[in-house]
Amino acid sequence: MLSKRIIPCLDIDNGRVVKGTNFVNIRDAGDPSKLATFYNEEGADELVFLDITATHEKRKTLVDVVKKVSSKVFIPLTVGGGIREVEDMKIMLEAGADKVSINSSAISNPKLITQCSKEFGTQCVVSAIDVKKIETKWIVFTHGGRKSTNIDVMEWVKVVEENGAGEILLTSMDKDGSYDGYDLELLSKINEKISIPLIASGGAGKLEHLVEALSVGNADAVLAASIFHYGEFSIKQAKKFLNENKIHVRL
Repeated sequence: MLSKRIIPCLDIDNGRVVKGTNFVNIRDAGDPSKLATFYNEEGADELVFLDITATHEKRKTLVDVVKKVSSKVFIPLTVGGGIREVEDMKIMLEAGADKVSINSSAISNPKLITQCSKEFGTQCVVSAIDVKKIETKWIVFTHGGRKSTNIDVMEWVKVVEENGAGEILLTSMDKDGSYDGYDLELLSKINEKISIPLIASGGAGKLEHLVEALSVGNADAVLAASIFHYGEFSIKQAKKFLNENKIHVRL
């Protein structure tokens, strides 16, 4: 049985880790390399590093920060933000990333996923998808949640899988930073559409929410930020709780 994964997320803005609610009301959460080192020692399974304003500001991901973070950790590191072409992914992998997430650029050019997976392998390509529920559908948003695409996520997840994404990082904008729990209905519906691993993001407020996302939502991993960054729970506490609730994790 594959272990379920706990993945702290480092949202980066101007070289600092930040956290918001519903993609706004951003507040500071610390130094990227210090937090990365802490999570590495705490027993996190992976780390996700997202430069949240790179696409909106039409610039590349902060390579120097990636290099500094990757030098501190010995667990898989996923990097995203501002990835527009194959060369951008190459730069991130050479800087120390193990995987690269592609979001906005894939909307305008789905073949970018294909090109990257052919060049570096599907295991290196993560399709990051930000969604918001509009009436009865979950709609895909780009540019750090600033722009609606009018694309139904149920169709988009099939496109990214067919184009070679190795896994999907799915963030509910409605739940982001809310502490109300993950969108279990969304996770369950997405899981019916795909066969690649699904990472749940947006809404963790207590350890029970992690259990729900991994069991009811059937996610392969849970991404969380606020509950770990501000010391409400530790990775060790989370893994112990998951283990006690019959969720198979690497202790």
